[in-house]
Amino acid sequence: MNWSVFEGLLSGVNKYSTAFGRIWLSLVFVFRVLVYLVTAERVWGDDQKDFDCNTRQPGCTNVCYDEFFPVSHVRLWALQLILVTCPSLLVVMHVAYRKAREKKYQEKVGKGSLYPNPGKKRGGLWWTYVFSLSFKATIDVIFLYAFHAFYPRYTLPSVVKCHAAPCPNTVDCFIAKPSEKNIFIVFMLVTAVVCILLNVVELIYLVIKRCSECAPQRRPPTALAKNDPNWANSPSKEKDFLSNDLIFLGSDTHPPLLPDRPRAHVKKTIL
Repeated sequence: MNWSVFEGLLSGVNKYSTAFGRIWLSLVFVFRVLVYLVTAERVWGDDQKDFDCNTRQPGCTNVCYDEFFPVSHVRLWALQLILVTCPSLLVVMHVAYRKAREKKYQEKVGKGSLYPNPGKKRGGLWWTYVFSLSFKATIDVIFLYAFHAFYPRYTLPSVVKCHAAPCPNTVDCFIAKPSEKNIFIVFMLVTAVVCILLNVVELIYLVIKRCSECAPQRRPPTALAKNDPNWANSPSKEKDFLSNDLIFLGSDTHPPLLPDRPRAHVKKTIL
């Protein structure tokens, strides 16, 4: 594996993520991927070889192992981690696409820009980020349900009873290192739940932030203008004053539109 490429991808994902996204990324790659690579595979190892039943009937041990372990924990975790981490790369790819379009635009036009900040989550990039969060949370939920479907109590017992053919009768089968395996099962389940919560919190944060940014744009123009220090000298204020003057049309008392002594004013004009 080329670790320099892997490091570049991680730095790109970390650069275009929010604070919650960075916490999620650290949790996944430190507490899930590294624990899986360093410890979980060694604990499970050749699990079928260590699965022992108290019978010498040919094929009985293999059938009982397949009945109790339809899918290995290690393989399920590997598939889960691959599907969970891949959506984060969509954001990096979308940003790279924006930068490529911006570069072509600059070479063709020479001025202006298509994206003032290609990494800013606006427009399609915002939807890509939201989709990646939803997809990651959904994948973790699906795999939690899959683990519950295959192993209803999540944890492993020390002894299981098997009566599948070709076993002559009900036999006892023993699982190797059940306590150690249960510790890692609980650890991986807890980290998956925490990752789901982080995805949900980040999704809510993005939606609330986006709504708060769109709210000022939906306010009336006069309400926006009054917050402007130059509003007093603007034409919109004059229109506002005119609209306020029209209130007198529906009232009983009218403002004085003529001088108090019109006759005296007329006489002076005649003379």
